[in-house]
Amino acid sequence: MKEGAKSGFAALVGRPNVGKSTLMNLLIGQKIAITSSKPQTTRNRIQTVYTEERGQVIFLDTPGIHKAKNKLGEYMVNVAERTLNEVDLILWLVEPGNFIGAGEKQIAEKLSKISTPVVLVINKVDTIKKEDILKSIDAYKDILKFADIVPVSALKKINTDRLTDVIFSHMPEGPMYFDEDTVTDQPERQIVAELVREKALRLLDDEIPHGIAVVVERMKERPDGKIVDIEATIVCERESHKGIIIGKKGAMLKEIGTKSRLSMENLLDIKVNLKLWVKTRKDWRDSDTMLKNFGYRDHEQ
Repeated sequence: MKEGAKSGFAALVGRPNVGKSTLMNLLIGQKIAITSSKPQTTRNRIQTVYTEERGQVIFLDTPGIHKAKNKLGEYMVNVAERTLNEVDLILWLVEPGNFIGAGEKQIAEKLSKISTPVVLVINKVDTIKKEDILKSIDAYKDILKFADIVPVSALKKINTDRLTDVIFSHMPEGPMYFDEDTVTDQPERQIVAELVREKALRLLDDEIPHGIAVVVERMKERPDGKIVDIEATIVCERESHKGIIIGKKGAMLKEIGTKSRLSMENLLDIKVNLKLWVKTRKDWRDSDTMLKNFGYRDHEQ
């Protein structure tokens, strides 16, 4: 890296489902965060690392800021809010539109109380006409004092180079925090668990995915180094959900398993032998003990 290189932290915030994980995966050029069209896809704070000749940016993809309905929800909002004071730059993702809803106003209010610079990223501009982008900028420009406003499409890679330039312009000079080949601080086991949850999110009915967690019980490479054996459990809240996840003659579980295995093989670059089980743990989202057991640990509390 050249003299005067920059390094710092940038947090992605926004309501659930505005495309934070899609944007982060695009910026770092690799899929780390799981994506789906359902809210509450991201539950933990995920750190990914982008390194190039200008320096290094550590992106933090936070859970969507929303009104918490249970302990899992409270945990997610706490993680998102605490991150805002710990970074060099905040990227606030919104969808295009000239109406600013209650959810966005709530986020604007939180952001107005901190001194971290905020860049407004208007995502999904591929879905609207060019003149409507200006209307969106107009609607938002007075709600908060922004360091910059950048319209992008994470899905179609529109204007994302400009966003990277803006991000680096706000990063302080300093040494790298991570080796340049580091892409994430997430342990492989956690990424594997999240891949299973992503496939379940995409394949199951709306109300079920919110109530599932995935725990990797075993992950071991065979001595010949050609296959890794992975055993994971999908935890749900109700017996009726268990039946739906397994499906008729095990068909749904098999489909979740097949799609998960292919994604794992792409990620790990090795053949995967995957076994999935389903267990019921009633109301786990409101149990502190179970939340900790399933990997939702609020380190700072």
